[in-house]
Amino acid sequence: MKEAILWLAFGYFMGSIPFSYIIPRVRGVDVRKVGSGNVGGTNALRAVGFPWGVLAMIADAAKAFIPVIICLHLTHNVWLATLVATVAVLGHDFPVWLKFKGGKGVGTTVGSYFALYPPGGFIFLGMWLVLTLTTKIVSLSSLIALLTTALILFLMKNVEVGIWGIAMFVLSMIMHRDNIKRLVRGEERKTDLLEYVKRGLVKR
Repeated sequence: MKEAILWLAFGYFMGSIPFSYIIPRVRGVDVRKVGSGNVGGTNALRAVGFPWGVLAMIADAAKAFIPVIICLHLTHNVWLATLVATVAVLGHDFPVWLKFKGGKGVGTTVGSYFALYPPGGFIFLGMWLVLTLTTKIVSLSSLIALLTTALILFLMKNVEVGIWGIAMFVLSMIMHRDNIKRLVRGEERKTDLLEYVKRGLVKR
């Protein structure tokens, strides 16, 4: 029991490191005061552009990947690893360092997928990238990719990670509730990833 609590604490505190706040802050931008005000990778990209926004996204994924992969390899307990993944996502969503006001957990969910079952991570990224490039709506692309990835894992007989994926989709729906309202009204902000990449390359 004590060991499990330590693993969960490790997962939460790793997940709560607000890289999407820290990296823009180093660049002189408070991500909470620009764009959507969300402490997440997409808003970091909007705030400081490419490549810093992409670095924030990768860091947000890594902070979940690290504790989950360590737990999985040391304990060989998939269910415990999924719990560590869950608290890492919750740490990102509700970080103690930012008065429990964080992001929406997509990046940390993807990082957890790569630790728990790497094909799940690649499935999500492939779908998310295609959807985001075509619709330019990150929130919608993220939600569709999360749900579809979890369902595909069920078809691949990976029940444990599939169940976890469904839970993370539901959590993400809750965290994206304002985005969903804007989607229904047709007011959700669009993000052209290729344009941000072009701008970043030109600046370099």
